[in-house]
Amino acid sequence: MAKIWVYAELNQGKLQPVSLELVTKARDLGDVEAVALGPGAKAAAEALGKHGAKKVYVNEDQAFTDYIAEPATDALAALVAKGAPDLILFGFTSDSREVAGRLAARLKTGLISGAMDVTAGGGSFTVKVPYFGGAKVADYKTNTRPAIVLLRPKSVEASPSGGSATVEEIEAAIGPSSKRAKVVERKVEAGDKIKLEDAKIVVSGGRGLGGAENFHLVEELADALGGAAGASRAIVDAGWVPYSLQVGQTGKTVRPGVYIAIGISGAMQHTVGMKGSKTIIAINKDAEAPIFKMADLGVVGDALKIVPKLTEAVKAKKGK
Repeated sequence: MAKIWVYAELNQGKLQPVSLELVTKARDLGDVEAVALGPGAKAAAEALGKHGAKKVYVNEDQAFTDYIAEPATDALAALVAKGAPDLILFGFTSDSREVAGRLAARLKTGLISGAMDVTAGGGSFTVKVPYFGGAKVADYKTNTRPAIVLLRPKSVEASPSGGSATVEEIEAAIGPSSKRAKVVERKVEAGDKIKLEDAKIVVSGGRGLGGAENFHLVEELADALGGAAGASRAIVDAGWVPYSLQVGQTGKTVRPGVYIAIGISGAMQHTVGMKGSKTIIAINKDAEAPIFKMADLGVVGDALKIVPKLTEAVKAKKGK
């Protein structure tokens, strides 16, 4: 049975949701162990165990939070030398990419980035990676040990397995030259009521809105539904909304219970980031828009007239 490690990313002491997605995926690939570094690592072990990790290696040294990437790389490299995993899964996030790239160089092993799925078979792992804006998907096969794969958040739905993990405390193994880039300040983006990638309902807008002045219709509907607002790449590139709202291949991947696409044509670049949604609702005046082919419910009409009435109806239903 292959040995699969998951790098359990922590942010200011909190386990990141992508870590539980990775552990869930890893259960299909072999025996699962996780590595959690920094304050909060021991507390994170319980959730990791419930999702399939049999063992969690932890160290709560503050250096893993205060310094960028290098302390974690040192600790992982030392641990790999003793544990010999077949595959290490990282989330495709800013912090994990920093660590994974350095670790691959340190170990002289291969790294596959931006993956949407990983499967095992034939003594190796096959990794699916979208390209051409998500219009195509390439299959990569690993040929080194350990292989390193960065999986996009929301590629897998986290699900508990009911298990538990043993916790093993490891040495920090931080090199003397690994405290160079230090985090001096952290800022939380203002206005985030609900994180886009964590929202159970996402309402996204595209060029069919006609202009930046109409994006408030998306935000008002999302707020009425208790969800989060998203956007297509086209209106992000046009400067209507910030990049933090972008859904798609070069933005965020979301997997909500309900995804409402307003004025979005349905280009592959966008749909690769939301096709895992349980229910997809499309509102577009173009009856031939590709988004309707994947929508569970489609409304052909002017979004500028439909969306305000929909928002009013939702508010009335909630008694607001």
